[in-house]
Amino acid sequence: MSLAEPGRDANHTAVTEFILLGFGRGPGLQVVPFVMFLLIYIITVLGNTILVLTITADCHLQTPMYFLLMNLSLLDLCYSSVIAPRATVSFLTDTKAISYRGCATQFFFFALFVSTEAFILTAMAYDRYTAICNPLLYPTTMSKPVCIQLVVGSYLCGSVNAMVQTSFTFTLRFCGSNEIDHFFCDVPPLLNLSCTDTYINQMVLFALSGVIIVSTALIILVSYAYIISAVLQTRCAGGRHKTFSTCTSHIVAVSLFYGTVSFMYAQPSSLSSPDQSKVVSVFYTLVIPMLNLFIYSLRNKDVKEALRRTIGCIMVLK
Repeated sequence: MSLAEPGRDANHTAVTEFILLGFGRGPGLQVVPFVMFLLIYIITVLGNTILVLTITADCHLQTPMYFLLMNLSLLDLCYSSVIAPRATVSFLTDTKAISYRGCATQFFFFALFVSTEAFILTAMAYDRYTAICNPLLYPTTMSKPVCIQLVVGSYLCGSVNAMVQTSFTFTLRFCGSNEIDHFFCDVPPLLNLSCTDTYINQMVLFALSGVIIVSTALIILVSYAYIISAVLQTRCAGGRHKTFSTCTSHIVAVSLFYGTVSFMYAQPSSLSSPDQSKVVSVFYTLVIPMLNLFIYSLRNKDVKEALRRTIGCIMVLK
């Protein structure tokens, strides 16, 4: 993907770098977000790294469900890492500038990881549907090659979305103010800085985001409609409780993710203020990757037992 350098016109100096304002204009005003971002990011990195290593090392977790969960944890780790380190540095220093290409790179990888997460969550819903509604076909339907294809396909779809969004956004002309009223390079504040017509860009953003959100959400909803129908037909109360317990974590994660992403990208930009957008962005770029860790580990008996075994092995080695 080639990025064009910022253009020039007769009356304006081209923008060669952007200033990320974050939550204020002075370093002293951003101590609170610095502490909050740093703590959340440390928990996210340590927790998701431990979860990925535990799933990889424990033979009891070598199943399609945990393979997809491991990839979800990797995504959470990656897309929070695209945002948090750069933001925490800028909160307490005067280094608030980000180059044109640096901004485009941050934007591309964030768009890649966040859109890929939508497809991974969809694959996880399909996995649960197959396991509960077609258990006899499950070993074939969710074989390891199929799981790998689902993950690779998710990244390919995410890459297409990221390339289109980045290309459309960074071929705009930026001139005049270079201050982004945000803590990272996201498309709505970038469109606000452009000195050219952004109607097509807004329609592309709305259409692509809408297609991804609606199509993946529809697959998830249909999957869980079949799951609920199958569970209600189960005579054993214990079986119903176990099945619902298995699916609850995924439903909670999906609701949090789609609720915040829909607010940001599946509505016209005129309906949300910059301050609202920043608060929601904090939630889905930092809080949700951390919450997913607790949702899937603390509510999952197999993961908790695997963590105990891993810790036990480490203690024995010491």
